Amino acid sequence: MAKVAVEVPLANLDRPFDYAVPAALAEVAQPGVRVKVRFAGRLRDGFVLARTEPGERTELAEVVKVVSPEPVLSTAVAALVRDVADHYAGSFADVVRTAVPPRHAATEKASTSPRPVPRNEPIAGKVLGAYPGGDRFLAALGADGRLRAAWTVAPTPSAIGDWAAGFAEAAAVALAQGRGALLLAPDAVHLERLDAACAARFGAGSYAVLSADAGPSARYRSFLAAARGQVKLVLGTRAAVFAPVADLGLIALWDDGNDSYAEPHAPYWHTREVAALRAHREGCALLLAAHNRTAEIQQLVTKGWLAALELPPTQTRLDCAAVRPMAVSSARDPLAEVTRLPKEAFEVVRAGLIAGPVLVQVPRAGYFPLLVCAQCREPAKCGRCGQPLTDGGSGPTCRWCGPPLTAWSCPGCGGHRLRSPVVGVSRTAEELGKAFPGVSVIQSSAERRLPEVPDKPALVLATPGAAPSAAGGYAAAVLLDAELMLGRADLRAGEESLRRWLAVVAKVRPAVAGGTVLVVGQPGLREVQALVRLDPVGYAVGELAQRTEAGFPPAVKMVTIEGTVDALTAVVVALEVPEGVTMLGPFEVGGEDELHRLTLRCALAHAGQLVAAVKAVAAVRAARKEASIRVRVDTQVMD
Repeated sequence: MAKVAVEVPLANLDRPFDYAVPAALAEVAQPGVRVKVRFAGRLRDGFVLARTEPGERTELAEVVKVVSPEPVLSTAVAALVRDVADHYAGSFADVVRTAVPPRHAATEKASTSPRPVPRNEPIAGKVLGAYPGGDRFLAALGADGRLRAAWTVAPTPSAIGDWAAGFAEAAAVALAQGRGALLLAPDAVHLERLDAACAARFGAGSYAVLSADAGPSARYRSFLAAARGQVKLVLGTRAAVFAPVADLGLIALWDDGNDSYAEPHAPYWHTREVAALRAHREGCALLLAAHNRTAEIQQLVTKGWLAALELPPTQTRLDCAAVRPMAVSSARDPLAEVTRLPKEAFEVVRAGLIAGPVLVQVPRAGYFPLLVCAQCREPAKCGRCGQPLTDGGSGPTCRWCGPPLTAWSCPGCGGHRLRSPVVGVSRTAEELGKAFPGVSVIQSSAERRLPEVPDKPALVLATPGAAPSAAGGYAAAVLLDAELMLGRADLRAGEESLRRWLAVVAKVRPAVAGGTVLVVGQPGLREVQALVRLDPVGYAVGELAQRTEAGFPPAVKMVTIEGTVDALTAVVVALEVPEGVTMLGPFEVGGEDELHRLTLRCALAHAGQLVAAVKAVAAVRAARKEASIRVRVDTQVMD
């Protein structure tokens, strides 16, 4: 008999089913292989989870076919998939479709050449060892320890800020112990940098790279290399967190605040949380690294679940570029309030161009769906929770706690009119091109991204997250429109802005080499102050305190349920919530389908009960074939 996880994503069918195994398939129908079974009158795909002795039931349907004898779903990964599905109120089928890539038959049947053994020679100049506690982490990793750490990487292009080399160092220690390592990056750009560091350290071909951008054949080939035990080191992006690495000793993840780690399909899991679940389940070391620190990481540090690896702020400022703010209004520049390129910004650009390229970061048009006061340009915020308002189609709306507002007034100037600001990189490029004739002006954006610019004078204008690297680092950088970056209608707007600003600082030469970063925004803003001090840890402490006071994740468990108003009304009636749950809604959030949202919040101590209760209601509705609902747990972005 075999227990089979049938690929049916219905909540009421989220469990393994028993099937008889015919004698002809007894040898190949082993745990982890893909099979075809008959379910509800149709042939369905599935995975064998386990082989068991026949039970009392004798009239079981048989496994129709073994699609492939290749075991692609290991016992450890299957258990992780189950954990993730339960954590996010989803189904096993929804998670396993991203954990195991689609089969590529030709690749599976092709002969494979032996992989080279990774070089593991000592290399001088440790990166992790330069941080207090870094040597202890490596020593614990070498002693088969389970130390978990949050590494705050100094934002500098010098060696101390080379996170990819630090990951390679940690992986080398794990490999030396005969254990596996899994290194994760948010996107293709960062994965390429990690790939280069591992190729230099271990040799090309001695590890596998898992990325959807590689194409189905190459991706499946790398997946099989890990599943067959041909490699012990795997690099990859979001879904690679499920890679079947045997005897896992280390999981390292770069830049957990990057929204590329949020799975866009149900059940909307996040790679950071999956990595933490896997590290706990498999008893391996965990290294979460970034230039900034998210509130989620800070909470784990505060609880003692993660150890902190960080330089003192004074040491960070010595190794990084000098950061200074510039107020929008200035006695030196009376026209600063009506121009987006104040006089001081021109001075920084002019001085930087003498020594090399200069980076100017500009939010692109339409990127930030916020509303501001039409009179004083102050971002409009919800009077209940303090989050930015957005245009819901029928008036200003708070995406977190309520329906469209019937009236709004600006607390600063008393105005009642709202507008959406439009910010563009093209206009800025035109202005700078006129101001600096003869200087090359280069544009980089998500649609047309440049990987690198040469080390010669040039103006590089980039949208957030699309700034190319500069050989030798930028001589200077200017961050425009700080208030608009911070005014995004998102709970994580401040955290995200600081993350993107620190990524720019990381591309600028240290202050001892003349590197300067100018922030055009009010100096009193918390995020600007944290950037000037290069103190993302202090900012994370304050951010977590504010989230705790306001009752937002990660201080509380938040579950949102979306659907029609009738469906959500029925959910409210049927839901058996634990004591202490706060319920907001249902309220309209717009859209052609008249979408409504119900928000549930509770203390973390009752999180498991709340998620289980919501999943039980979804299962009953699915069994009755009632209107579908969409459930999100600790959503990263409220759209």
